[in-house]
Order: sequence, then C-alpha cells, then structure tokens
Amino acid sequence: MKKILLLVSVLIGLYATEASAQALEIYLIDVEGGGATLFVSPTGQTLLIDTGNGGQQATRDASRIISAMRDANVTEINHLITTHWHGDHYGAMQELAKQVPIHHFIDHGQSVESNATVAEFLSTTYPALYQGREHTVVTPGDRIPLGRIDVRVVTSAKQVIARPLPGGGAVNPYCVDFTRQQEDNGENAQSVGIIAQFGAFRVLHLGDLTSNTEFELMCPSNPIGTVDLFVVTHHGLPSSNMEVVVHAIEARAAIMNNGTRKGGQPEVMQVLHSAPGLEDLWQLHFSQLSGQEYTVPGLFIANGVDDGSGTMPIAPMTGPLRGMGVSPAPVHNGEAHWIKVSARANGSFTVMNSRNGFTKEYH
Repeated sequence: MKKILLLVSVLIGLYATEASAQALEIYLIDVEGGGATLFVSPTGQTLLIDTGNGGQQATRDASRIISAMRDANVTEINHLITTHWHGDHYGAMQELAKQVPIHHFIDHGQSVESNATVAEFLSTTYPALYQGREHTVVTPGDRIPLGRIDVRVVTSAKQVIARPLPGGGAVNPYCVDFTRQQEDNGENAQSVGIIAQFGAFRVLHLGDLTSNTEFELMCPSNPIGTVDLFVVTHHGLPSSNMEVVVHAIEARAAIMNNGTRKGGQPEVMQVLHSAPGLEDLWQLHFSQLSGQEYTVPGLFIANGVDDGSGTMPIAPMTGPLRGMGVSPAPVHNGEAHWIKVSARANGSFTVMNSRNGFTKEYH
C-alpha cells in the first residue's frame, strides 16, 4: 500500500512539473504605479514589458523584477519592450541591465515630448545599453520571437495594425457611442501594444495607450477579436480604457497594474465591471480612488501600503492628486507581491495572488 501511495505521489509531482513546464507564465510585478510585466514561455524564453520607476525607486523596482525572474527560474531577458518614454515605464532599465543580461531592446522610437531627462537617457544611456546587442524600433504588425508564443505588435508610435488578426475583423458595435477626447500628442499615445497568443490563450497589453488611439485601433472593426486576459491599460486611468476596447475584447479576467492613488477611478471601474464576459478584476494595489464602492474583494488585490489605516472610507477619494498642498500617496517600499498567471495552450489559465496564495482557475 505504501508503495502504491508513493507511486501516486511521484506521478502527481511529475504531472505538476510537466504542467508547469507547458505553461506560459506571466508576472504582473508591483512597481507601485509603474509598468513591469514578465512573460516566460514554456521553453524558457523571456519578454519583459517595461522596467518600472527611476530615481530613488530604480533599485527597488529592479530588485522586484529580479525576484519575479528568480521565481520563474530565469536569469536573462531575451526581449525588453519599453512601451513609451515615461519614467515609470523605463526608469529602472539601467539598474536592471547592471544585474541581468538583456539581449534585445524594443521601443517605438524617439520620444515626442520635450524632457531633458528623457533626452539625455535616449542620447547617451540607452545607446550604451544596447550597444553590441539587438535594438528594434517596431511598427504595428511586427512579430517578436518568443518560442511557442506568438507575440504581435498592434500599436506603436501612434500607429495601429492595418489588417485584422485571425479571429478579428467584425464590426465593433461599441464604436457608435464613442466620443473623441482631446488629442493626446504625448508619449502615452505612442505606446507599444502587443497581443500574445499561446495556443488558444490570448492576452492583450496596450501600455498606456489613450482613448483616441484606442478608437483608431478598434474602430470601425475590431481587428483583435476576443481575448482571455486583459492587462488593464494605463494603470486603470480614465483617459484610457474605453468601451471600444474593454467591452469589445470580452476578456474573462483583467489585471490592473495600478498604484494606491493611481488608477481605479469610479468611471474606469464601472467600464470594467460591466464588461461582457469579465469574471474577475485583479489589482496590483488597493486603490484609494475606488473606495469601498468600486473596489474588488481583498482576495484579488496583491498589495496595500506599508502603514495603512485599519479602516477604509466608503466613498472614493476625490480632489486633486498632484500639486501644492496635496498629501503624497502612501508608499510601498516593504515586501512587494505580484500577480502570476499560468496559461495553457488549451485556453485555460490560473491566476495567483502571491500575497495571500489565493488562486483561481479559469477553465
């Protein structure tokens, strides 16, 4: 009997190991309101989208990315996409590159904004980082090789794919009610956006793409079709996440890489919670801008603040979030937790909150 139990235990262990080896793993890493998403293919190739904040947070955010890499048992980055040139998306790149080999640097081209810090980085630091490595300025339709994962660029430099992907091309009914916003001539609208597909599983990541370019991508016809997982755009800010995208893609789960006071405003939460087919919204941070009225259960939230209050007001926080006389957002320099997705080629996937171990299977 003991031999039979031992054999069963060994077989279960082998099955779990094989299942893990056959999964696409995606880590949504807490860089506190910045961007850092790590893709690890079943054969070990890696794609990192953005590197988090710079300045005093660069060392912190680079170490958080490396922790996720260690958990995934990888030691190098095969491809690094910088969606756009804002400090919360490229800031820790230099610090990360000191500690981890990065082989391929990908971006949309030069910044369209006038910023001395960014200009210095792009003229001096960045070329030094990719010297002797591969550097690509991508355009919509380009593919990024990642083992068995099909990664396709759908937006870059404010341009969108010209032809629908397999499964896309149907008229998008949400275009009718879209109201064009003030034109975004900054970096957010330049974001490199990708769709990654592993067998029947599909995930959409659009960086900080803003509303008018969302419309250009998705209207009058939806070139993407439906997806299984949506990485909520632009930290969950209301200048993005229009129904033309969020409702049209019919994602089963969404993950918001928000900050404590960055993203999660009521108008965005209403769009997300009313999205057709959406079963769950996961968040990297509790949002004070949601309050109890619009937030998700704590099981689905990976991080709070280092010194949080024991109570939470029902109403969302309102008023100006930046400027003189505004208290700074609570920081989270303590232990950081990620949200990990394990996706399989049959379209099923698992989402896990590393803070509390809560796991949900999407069959």
